[in-house]
Amino acid sequence: MNITVDTDKCCGAGQCVLLAPAVFDQGEDDGIVVLLDPSPAGEQHAAVREAASVCPAGAITADEGP
Repeated sequence: MNITVDTDKCCGAGQCVLLAPAVFDQGEDDGIVVLLDPSPAGEQHAAVREAASVCPAGAITADEGP
């Protein structure tokens, strides 16, 4: 799994951080998503998929490819 985030789309809702704190964080000043791990281990995949699906701005893309 490869993850990308569009920081221009991010509205700072923080759902991704709540669901996958090992993969996502928020900037201190603006609350915009910070990608901690662009290729997380398998045990994080379900949480990342959920984070991408609930992101209100659609700022997270999770590519399931190899």
